Amino acid sequence: VGKRMLRYATPEGNKKIKILKDGAKKLLDNNSAIIVNIKEEKINHEKVLNILPQELEKSLNILPKNKTIIVSCNTHNRSPFAALFLREKGFDAKYLVDGTNSLKEIL
Repeated sequence: VGKRMLRYATPEGNKKIKILKDGAKKLLDNNSAIIVNIKEEKINHEKVLNILPQELEKSLNILPKNKTIIVSCNTHNRSPFAALFLREKGFDAKYLVDGTNSLKEIL
């Protein structure tokens, strides 16, 4: 797993796992994505799943394989790791660059 994850450590690889708020909004507006909020404070919105990081592996069965998973936390300290984990499990996952600050503008 380690070597596969290293491919995202390059500038080109890193582009594959991050998304800016405008890109996230476009995917959400087209119903092509959902947000996975991994912070403890829940967000009540129809396009948001609240899943704590320690519960992510147990929650794989509720995540859609046909949509982009946009992972969000407060400061994007944990969301890149969660996005990488989900990508390794076969999901199209990205982390929201500005974290939950961007969610206010997107949702």
